[in-house]
Formats: sequence, C-alpha cells, structure tokens
Amino acid sequence: MNGNDVVSSFITHIAWEKLPPAVQRKVRMALLDTLGAAVAGTLTPVSRIAADYAVETWPSDEATILRHGQRALAVGAAFANGYAANGLDIDDCALYTRGHPGAQIFPTALGLAESLGLGGAEMLTSMVVGYEVAHRVARIWHATHEVYQACGSWGSVTCAAVAAHLMRLTPEQTWHALGIAEYHAPNLPMMRDIDHPAMVKHGIGWGAMTGITAAQLAARGFTGIPSLLNFGEYRDCVSDIGQHYIMVDGIAWKKYACCAWVHAALKGAEGLAKARSIRAEEIAHIRVEAPYDTVRLGTELPITTEEAQFSVAWPLAALVVDGEVGPDQMLEHRFGDQRIRDLAEKIELVETDELNELYRLAASGDPRGKYASVMIISLNDGKTFNSGIVTGDINYPQQDWDEHRVEEKFRWLTRPVLDKACVNEVVEMPRHFEEVPKVRELTQMLA
Repeated sequence: MNGNDVVSSFITHIAWEKLPPAVQRKVRMALLDTLGAAVAGTLTPVSRIAADYAVETWPSDEATILRHGQRALAVGAAFANGYAANGLDIDDCALYTRGHPGAQIFPTALGLAESLGLGGAEMLTSMVVGYEVAHRVARIWHATHEVYQACGSWGSVTCAAVAAHLMRLTPEQTWHALGIAEYHAPNLPMMRDIDHPAMVKHGIGWGAMTGITAAQLAARGFTGIPSLLNFGEYRDCVSDIGQHYIMVDGIAWKKYACCAWVHAALKGAEGLAKARSIRAEEIAHIRVEAPYDTVRLGTELPITTEEAQFSVAWPLAALVVDGEVGPDQMLEHRFGDQRIRDLAEKIELVETDELNELYRLAASGDPRGKYASVMIISLNDGKTFNSGIVTGDINYPQQDWDEHRVEEKFRWLTRPVLDKACVNEVVEMPRHFEEVPKVRELTQMLA
C-alpha cells in the first residue's frame, strides 16, 4: 500500500483496546494538559473574540465552547476552543512538528465526540490518531515547504484524521478527507507573526476548522488529491504508523506560558536566580546567548499577550521577578509592572553559531541536538554568573513529567478560572476517561 492507504487504514481501524498501555497513559496526560491550557486560555481576548464569532457563524446546540457559556456546531466549538488552547502558548509541543499539535487535536476531538454522543474511549483514540498523523505529516510538510509554516497548515490534515476516525469514515473517504484538508490548508508564514505578533499566531482554530470541514465533505462524496503522505520519498515516515507510536516519547509539555524558543533561557535564568539568591533589583545586565530563532523574538516591551508570548525579555524578566511565567504574567493587566519593565530593558540577545547548530540538529530529530541557551547575569556590584549551555525542557524524550506533574500544572493554570471543587472533579476524570460513557459529562463541568 502507498502512504495514503497505510495512514487511512490506521485511522479507520485503530481501537482503544488495541493500544499499548504506554500510549494510553500518554494520551490521558495529553488530554488533561491541553484541557488546562484551554481553560486558562479562555482568559485571553482572542478566546472571547473566537467564541463570539463561532456562535454567530455556526449557531447550534451541538458542542460546548469552554467557559464562555456558549454552544455552536462542532466545527465552531473546535475553532473557538482551539484558539483558547493556544491562547497562552502553554500547550504541548511535539517531535517533528515545530509547533503545537494538542491545541488542534483536543478541540477537534472534543467538539466532534460531544456532538456525536461518543464516549471517552472514542475521543482518546481519536487523539492518538491525531498525534501519530501530526508527527508524520508535519515532518513531511516542513521538508516540502521552503517557508516555515505554522501549525494550522499541517494541522488541517491532522484534524481531518481525527474527524475521519470519530465520524467512522471508510478508508476511501478518509483518503479523500486527508487530501481535501491538505489542499485547503491555510498558508501560515510563521516568522512574519514572530516579527509582528498578532492573534493569528499558529493558526490553530483554522486547522481545526479546515480538518473537520474536509472530513464532512469527504463523507458526502467530495473528492481530494493524494496527500503528502503519499509521496514515495517519505514512505519511511509513514510506513510504521500503528506499529511505532512516536507520541510516547514525542510529546513535550510546557512549563512556561510563552514560545518554546525561550524556555532554555528561562530555565537558565531560573537556575541562576535560585542558586545565587539573585533579586531583580541587584541585576545590572542579562546577556542571553541563543540560536537565531530565539534572538528573533526580540526584547520589545509588550502591549498584547501575543507580543509577550513572542518575546524573550518579557517572560524572562517576569520569571526573575515573580518566579513563574503563567496567566498572571502574560495577560495585559501586568504589562505596566515597573519592576518587570525595568529588568526587561536590561536584557541583551546574542546569536551564536554553536547554539544554531544544536538547534538545527534538535529540530531534525537528531539526538545530538539541543534547544539550548547560555545565561550571563551581571550584578550591580560587579559579580557575574554564567549558566553555561542550558537545555530547555522541550526535549524528546522529555524527562521528569508524569501524571502528578501534569495534574499540578492543571491546578496552577486553572486557579484563576475554576473553583477548587471543580478542579478536583476535572482532574479525576482523565484518570479513567476511557470509561466515561459520554464526553458531554466533561464539557458540562466546564461550560
């Protein structure tokens, strides 16, 4: 079989009870992690705009828009919940994707599973489909596009796969759904948004919308082209789907609410500040040595949360001042904080060839690679502290993340939004989500 047929067969025939325990464990964690990102993300302006637009454009009682008290067609709920899930940029990353799969996979699966009256096992299985397709199609996508495209591009094909599984499309219909989604995938020039941060960001909601629409069209007989998964030169990327589950070691959770390119610098600063008991007022200068993409994020003081997320100086200064980078530090009410602003203006970014090469290797999946930075903090009294090369937590496989840590992250993220009783109830559900008869049991808690 060609690549399209192999992937379509996997999407069609995969079942929860056939999945290895390690895959089942990982997808339960992915569910709670992205749910936490989405609930916290409802605090952002982009979430409110997307929710209101979805209700107006796709009015229906089919599916829940989280925390906004509104409902819409499944495609509209997925569109809105996708923008919420990526609203604070604390949703997951994944191997080969150079971006965010969970923020598209989760809302697509949630909206369709709720609208179709399906249970937890079906939703979790569709999320496994999404991750396994995402790893592969994104790898091919980046290899075949000269301009670095954001997540909603390859995410359109990913979300079509999720939708095809939940809608129980035939292998032939699934084949067409993948091709329809790819053909209609948005063109998302990621680096232009890095230079001018805006709500468009990673195009998450557009990926979910395009994928669901593609599957719905395919179900009606609409035809599509062979997808990139069909290219013979990339057969090795897809031939093992259903046998080798990349997601087991290929998902990375985020500790900080900002672009992953900043995480190594944040880890280095956090380590130095704690080890040396450094206070913000003692710092005269911070030099950040980093790869090109990190340096390109810049040091401008933010006006919007998108500008804060796509910055090095703001989250770094906020971390030193507050000891964390979460919703409180990345929403507009904090941008006038003079302590953070003063420290942010003392930060210098320097690109180095060594860190560029480590980044290039890591992005290609080479185990020699690292997403790394060097932090040099100079104090007012003349003392200087050098972190050496520090690797961020965005690694594959990622260390030190288990169910407990994901649950603690959920509690931290949702603290400004949910009361303690609701948090406890929601945290408990993913532990046995495959036993939940109707996904609406979850959405009713968070409507």
